[in-house]
Amino acid sequence: TEIFYWVGEGLPPLGSNKGTDSANWMEIWNNVFMQYNRAEDGTLSKLPKQNVDTGMGLERTNCILQGKTSVYLTEVFQPIIAKIGELSSYSYGSDEEKDKSVRIIADHIRAAVFILGDQRGVTPSNLGAGYVLRRIIRRAVRHGRKLGIENTFLAGIAEVVIANFKNAYPELEANHEKITTELTKEEEKFSDTLKKGEAEFQKLLPNLMKNPKKEISGKVAFRLYDTFGFPVELTQELGAEHGFTVDFEGFKEAEKKHQEASKSLDAGAAKGGLAEQSDVTTKYHTATHLLQQALVQVLGNEVAQKGSNINNERMRFDFTFSRPMTKEEIQQVEDIVNQKIKEDLPVTMEVMTLEQAQAEGARALFTNKYGESVKVYTIGRDPKTDWFSKEVCGGPHVQHTAQIGDFKIQKEQSSSAGVRRIRAVISGGLPLDK
Repeated sequence: TEIFYWVGEGLPPLGSNKGTDSANWMEIWNNVFMQYNRAEDGTLSKLPKQNVDTGMGLERTNCILQGKTSVYLTEVFQPIIAKIGELSSYSYGSDEEKDKSVRIIADHIRAAVFILGDQRGVTPSNLGAGYVLRRIIRRAVRHGRKLGIENTFLAGIAEVVIANFKNAYPELEANHEKITTELTKEEEKFSDTLKKGEAEFQKLLPNLMKNPKKEISGKVAFRLYDTFGFPVELTQELGAEHGFTVDFEGFKEAEKKHQEASKSLDAGAAKGGLAEQSDVTTKYHTATHLLQQALVQVLGNEVAQKGSNINNERMRFDFTFSRPMTKEEIQQVEDIVNQKIKEDLPVTMEVMTLEQAQAEGARALFTNKYGESVKVYTIGRDPKTDWFSKEVCGGPHVQHTAQIGDFKIQKEQSSSAGVRRIRAVISGGLPLDK
């Protein structure tokens, strides 16, 4: 049950409700009546103590107490909106479409500041909470450009958010530099992508307008993402502004085909990109596990495998990362891999459910479809308490890392938008156990 409050002028007309007049009714409260317990077989039994689980919209209640019609007109958001107005030379309340952009920026940057200031240390990435953060930052950047803000601006708005909330949330002030640095870095990284992606979308628009279904195909949406790094969520938003929907199922299918092509898997078996199988390719395959974990250690959790290809002469490994690696970073990664080879760590395999693998920290292409049980290969002294790498994989692998030999990165280059590629070779190593 929801509780709505009339925010219109005077008293509400007879029969007026949220369904007939949504603009003047504001939801401020939510009630859930806890009366039954549902057993595993679906049967219901009354709880010994019934109760009402209630949640109040704090900011909306504050809005009503101040006699405002929107939370964006209260002191919680007004300083932020004033800063956006200063940066964009736009006066809030003049145009509904521009007002929407202002609200999106204010809401998203406030959220981003709190996420970045949190002790869990989330930063923009392509995984989990980091991807949620990246999406809201990038959406704010796009709406800033719609308001005519061409220079980097997020850090300036973040300063206002921090100043507004630092007394109640001292961690924001403590993480001040990290917050503004991460926002600026992400904004600069995305600005060029946004410009190219929007330009390409405008080129596609005349042909899209000919589609009677008013739908952007998954193939087109994926090309914008793969070639220009343009997130599908922004394609959806751009499309909606012109009356289009996006074929998300088609997008997933195009992404899946791309992953399969990149990985060069044999008959759908997860062989990690092996074009042929031999003792040498087995060594290369295990080396990809060491390489991925070394990349994560040096570059951060933004790194995720996008594909690999292995033959008897070299390995190729594609991974998500937004910029070229420095010479120092490449050397660091190479040194870590060789150190783990030198430590002669055991390689063990265990069969478990995908959920258990995730809980244990195993890396995998979780967008792929797996069976009820998966193989998890661990490189380390103890697969539960002392390990360097843990991945869901079909194999094959060496028995211990000294069998791999010397590892050398030959080249690091761009593969596609937001994806880097490493080519590497190995030499020597101990013979495999037979």
